[in-house]
Amino acid sequence: MIEREPAGASAAGHDPVPGRDPVPGRDPVPGRDPVPGRERVVTDDRVTDRTTAAAPFEERVTTKPAKTSVAAALALAVGTAALVCVLSLVLSPVGLVLSLVGLVLGIVGLRAARRLGVTGRGVAIAGIVLSIVSLVLSIAYVAGVVTVLNNDRMVEQLEQQLDRVRDQLPDSIQVPQPGE
Repeated sequence: MIEREPAGASAAGHDPVPGRDPVPGRDPVPGRDPVPGRERVVTDDRVTDRTTAAAPFEERVTTKPAKTSVAAALALAVGTAALVCVLSLVLSPVGLVLSLVGLVLGIVGLRAARRLGVTGRGVAIAGIVLSIVSLVLSIAYVAGVVTVLNNDRMVEQLEQQLDRVRDQLPDSIQVPQPGE
């Protein structure tokens, strides 16, 4: 939205030109208009100022604030969730999937940030970085688990430890009932 008003005119409608007499119909300097580009029209007892086409104008440009790309914001959120899942180790497969989704969203958000009026380039980059870190950690975790499970000696050691723990468990457990 562009609003134009004559240079020197205020928003309240008062003329702030120094040296101008506030009484209509009287010029502070006879024969000279204090504001260039204004045309003075005198009818009966009223004096009306009109601006001519050559008058200088001040332009006020009101723009909408830029919006952050939704894809970039989602990339950051999903990348963070993926990293938390991978670091918990139990949810590492979920982290692997989330990191792939975050990576795609980050790329989409990066492309969307190129458009006019859309921001979020840094947010998209942060989402991509978090997604890549969680993807690498998740792949390393999966590779480590696969390596351990493919090693017969390691599998035997795991089975022996599980048997020891199972032997230490009690045969029966007494659970107290309410009211006893």
